[in-house]
Amino acid sequence: MNLLQRIANWAADNRDGNSADKSAADAAKLNRKQSYKAQRKNYRREKKRVASELMNSLQDPAVIVLADWLKVRGTLKSWTKLWCVLKPGLLLIYKSQKTKSSHWVGTVMLTSCQVIERPSKKDGFCFKLFHPLDQPIWAPRGPDKETIGAVVQPLPTAYLIFRAPSQAAGKCWMDALELSLRCSALLLRSNSTNTPSSNYAEEPLPVSDETQWSEADYEKHFNDHDLDADSQNEAPNAAMSGLESDSESEPAHEDDVAEQIPCEETTYVPFQEEEFGEQGEQVEELAEENKSLIWCIVKQVRPGMDLSKVVLPTFILEPRSFLDKLSDSYYHADLLSRAVHEDDAYTRMKFVVQWYLSGFYKKPKGLKKPYNPILGETFRCYWQHPNGSRTFYIAEQVSHHPPVSAFYVTNREDGFSISCSILAKSKFYGNSTSAVLEGMATMTLLPRGEIYTATTPYAHCKGILMGTLSMELGGKINIECENTGYKTELEFKLKPFLGGSDTINVVVGKIKLGKETLATINGHWDKELRLKDLKTGEESVLLKVDAEMRSKRLIRHVVPLEKQLPTESQRLWSLVSDAIAREDQVAATEQKTVLEENQRAAAKSRLQNDQPHVPALFELNAYGEWIYKYADLRPWDVRNDLRQYECDYKVLTETRNKTVPIVLGTELLRSNIDPGVHSTRRLPSDTTKVSKTKNKPVDSDSSPSPHGAVKRGSNTSAIRQLALAIDQMNATLANHSKQLNDITNRLERIQFAPNLRNGSINSNDLIGGGVSISTVVKSLLYALIGLTFSVILRWFFK
Repeated sequence: MNLLQRIANWAADNRDGNSADKSAADAAKLNRKQSYKAQRKNYRREKKRVASELMNSLQDPAVIVLADWLKVRGTLKSWTKLWCVLKPGLLLIYKSQKTKSSHWVGTVMLTSCQVIERPSKKDGFCFKLFHPLDQPIWAPRGPDKETIGAVVQPLPTAYLIFRAPSQAAGKCWMDALELSLRCSALLLRSNSTNTPSSNYAEEPLPVSDETQWSEADYEKHFNDHDLDADSQNEAPNAAMSGLESDSESEPAHEDDVAEQIPCEETTYVPFQEEEFGEQGEQVEELAEENKSLIWCIVKQVRPGMDLSKVVLPTFILEPRSFLDKLSDSYYHADLLSRAVHEDDAYTRMKFVVQWYLSGFYKKPKGLKKPYNPILGETFRCYWQHPNGSRTFYIAEQVSHHPPVSAFYVTNREDGFSISCSILAKSKFYGNSTSAVLEGMATMTLLPRGEIYTATTPYAHCKGILMGTLSMELGGKINIECENTGYKTELEFKLKPFLGGSDTINVVVGKIKLGKETLATINGHWDKELRLKDLKTGEESVLLKVDAEMRSKRLIRHVVPLEKQLPTESQRLWSLVSDAIAREDQVAATEQKTVLEENQRAAAKSRLQNDQPHVPALFELNAYGEWIYKYADLRPWDVRNDLRQYECDYKVLTETRNKTVPIVLGTELLRSNIDPGVHSTRRLPSDTTKVSKTKNKPVDSDSSPSPHGAVKRGSNTSAIRQLALAIDQMNATLANHSKQLNDITNRLERIQFAPNLRNGSINSNDLIGGGVSISTVVKSLLYALIGLTFSVILRWFFK
């Protein structure tokens, strides 16, 4: 009994021990599971915290170790002055002191870099930031998720060479870089939320007195000492993708410094110059002495010769510049304002066509031509709309040989913007001459993101040697919007040999959607134009040039002559215009000759010093277009934007709240436009196709000058690769468009095919892809006969 009791006790003890061990194991397992969950939670929290701290240090302008201008050496062994911002673990490089997306060049990851002083024979302090294993040092994206930096000269991938203006500044940068390399985590966690983010918005953080230089000091130092040459040569590595530049200097920072000073709005006054020629043919009766002068000029030229280098007499000149003449198209810009607010795309196209045709009827008395602009000449004005908005016009002569004029029109409040650069050419054919403007105007309806392109007719002048001297417009032009598919085709017809007065200044055209013609246009561009809707058969007046229309012309405002710059058109040509107004042709010729000689002397000086002319207001983009530097394509914000105004040729926007103005430069002018539209129209290979237009009369009145050519740098391999990729994308889009057109045609055939149930079908009717029904019936009959014959043969030979 004792033995049995002991066994029972031992079993009970074992059961209790096993249960206790099992309970302990379960508890340990539970604790491990809870611990793992807690670790995972802490892991996710820590990851978010680190990412948040990094983004704060990137985006908060108060978290900066050092910021200053430095010279950076590119792969082409030339230097570019860039704004460098040192942050914990990162070095951000910008084109200018405005640290925004459009000025971002690249971001260097400092955690994998070493910094070392680099010997140099020149003044200043040179140091090198490099990866010891020759690996890329650039971050793939910028602080705001940018993928391609601003356009500067190509920079190396595995290293960067910097030059500071002084020994003290260079040592300061070396110490700051070493501190950022070794203490990036500590600096990251020192992000202070108490410092307002706007402290750095207008000026960099202060540095020591020893290294605090003003912008003037930098410019003086870099001009006094040649910092481009270097005794040490670095093997150039592959250029960073998307970086290129045509010159070493980057003048953008000068504009940024100037913008910190409040800009005073330019003063304008109303200008009335309403002088209109007679309706009908534009003719000129020359005096006997003028006829002999014309004959002397004609003897100097040959058929087919370009007249842009021929000096023309002043008695056939209109007393204003060609830049001023181009602004005649915007006296009815309120039609574009109405187009923006129309919800129907067809109605928008009609308003655009109406505005386009309204720019031709203002012509001088007699046959006159404006002055050929001087290189660097500028012109500005604006039109006041009834609703209080303003349409600003900014123009500049960006090239002399060949003569290229660029202009920009903007009215953000009403929602439209126009950009254009035109090349003036003319040809002599004996008794007649033709003048063309090669180029295309691009208009954007900002709230809708629609782009309209338009060309202009050519001017034909006849009767130079025999008959009456007269001028007409001729040629075919197109106004189209690729976003909506609407297109207007207009033809300006020349007067036939046996035609009467009704055949002068005739325009015919049609508005199309795809291949379908919706309406036709007929009439005279200086009298009345009518539009006929082909669906309804209704006719309406598209444009009627009468007293009522002229009374609706917007009032143009210009800068008073005494406040204009010496390069502005009215002031530049004032002496010539005054002499023409007095009918003193001798004085007009003398003053005109003075301007031409000054232009030749300036061109010769630039050639000797190897300093090409750089336009002040426009810059050439990668697609060969002259783009206004201060263009703003943002739609109007009624909550924040108050009005547009012009200051120093910069069209700015006054806002309720202080915001950083978005200035879209060469590569970003159409950032809010469908890139497919941009790529299909703006490739260099397509430029010759879209720019062969024929335009208004423009004869050059300047003498030939062999020194007027502007040197332009070639594109880098990165841009060529980008253009090739866009070419391939265009080919794919064209192929897809072709397939869609084919499908559309087949659907149309199916839609208009005869009804099998409601009518009989002839033997010649087609089905499917074009096979006749009789052929199908015959094929089925032959197949049935063959099948029957095969069955009989098999049964017979069994």
